[in-house]
Amino acid sequence: MPQSNTIIWFRRDLRLHDNPAWNWAVQQGRPITAVYLHSPKEEGTWKRGRASNWWLFHALADLAAQLEKGGHQLVLRQTSNSLQALEQIIGETQARAVCWNRCYEPSFVKRDSEVKEALNRSGIEIQSFNGSLLLDPLQIRNKVGNPFQVFTPFWKHVREIDVARPETTVAAAASASVAIGSEPPEALRLLPHTPWDGGLKETWNPTRQGGLDLLELAVRKCQDYDSLRDLPAEDGTSRLSPYLHFGQVSPREFFHHVRSGTRHQEKADTGILRQLYWREFSAHLLFHFPHSQDTALKHPYDQFPWEFNEHHLRAWQLGQTGFPIVDAGMRQLWHTGWMHNRVRMIAGSFLVKHLLQPWQEGARWFWDTLCDADLANNSMGWQWVAGCGADASPYFRVFNPILQGKKFDPDGNYVKQWCPELAGLPPGLVHTPWEAGQADYAPEHAECAKTYPAPVITHEQGRHRALAAYQAFKSTLPAKR
Repeated sequence: MPQSNTIIWFRRDLRLHDNPAWNWAVQQGRPITAVYLHSPKEEGTWKRGRASNWWLFHALADLAAQLEKGGHQLVLRQTSNSLQALEQIIGETQARAVCWNRCYEPSFVKRDSEVKEALNRSGIEIQSFNGSLLLDPLQIRNKVGNPFQVFTPFWKHVREIDVARPETTVAAAASASVAIGSEPPEALRLLPHTPWDGGLKETWNPTRQGGLDLLELAVRKCQDYDSLRDLPAEDGTSRLSPYLHFGQVSPREFFHHVRSGTRHQEKADTGILRQLYWREFSAHLLFHFPHSQDTALKHPYDQFPWEFNEHHLRAWQLGQTGFPIVDAGMRQLWHTGWMHNRVRMIAGSFLVKHLLQPWQEGARWFWDTLCDADLANNSMGWQWVAGCGADASPYFRVFNPILQGKKFDPDGNYVKQWCPELAGLPPGLVHTPWEAGQADYAPEHAECAKTYPAPVITHEQGRHRALAAYQAFKSTLPAKR
């Protein structure tokens, strides 16, 4: 008869350090069965995309290696029903308790509530923890007891709340588990059938150690963060987002490592920590307003007069719009599974304003191609550029992709890296290659520009269409009293 076990159900907390559920499981003094359940059918309308699946495969392999050092097995199971899978594992191990770290997306909140209720009825102890955020969304409210919907008051409120220090219990302190059946990682079918992932392999080390290496670099970047973070040609951002999403680095580790590394110099650490709190704010919004994963946080915007155009959408997806800063970003995204945040805003604005495509189309493409695809960040980021979310940029504020390129990539180095057909152009032409045929420029510049697509729409045309659509939308709204 197997010993009675404690089951830890790993989800997006693929680490042992500063993992509240793992700590609790070890403290029970019973053998631990570590489980990961692969259940795409339970992911709702937002099933994990291809780039995220690639990352998950490697993160699971890394977690298995961490566990193995302490004498533990990571049990992988595929299922369409997590409750049934857990009940089977409980039967195999005679487990008395199941613990996990909470996921706050709508489909997982519903699933976890059902699992908890059913297992409690069976006499199984259930413990759940917050292991993915600095602060539990359930505990954060404004002065009148409602969820925040504007970042600045949220930021002022949460920055006054102490963040607990990371805690850990080493794997060797836990009793070894009796081995049970596990599927091989390849059976989860997370890796691509065709080898399109070469750029991801070149760009990332999708392990906890890879995240810790970037965390060390992030501390060094703090002093220059505010001056470099908007320049896509510079390595000025942390690039820790995929490690935070998959829980290979905890947000508390991020917070305290930055604080200690900068000796809590407010000017040095505020910029980068503010971005960490934007992540918190997005999770807060999605948890309290679950409809916003698919529809506008501001309901009237669900009636916005989008003009779906498959040709325009495809040109944007492939980085073939004819606007270099937009195309460079989209090509970086496809090759590396990541895009610089400033360029995300520029490319997103171009899609929903110049091209009048629904923000959900952009969200779906990012969801499939980003290694750091996070439902809260993705939905709220797209709603920000579309003017329908919290603290959103007004829809009538239309980014000029030419001026944005010249301002944030003045020498064109970022564009030239990702649009090599423009590498021979001088800085004055990189963001307007269609001007290369003018008399002021050398013939070779015109030849160089010929290999790059013509703009799918001019900036003036796109801006005019966007503003006209916005005026038409405004005319449908009830008059303000």
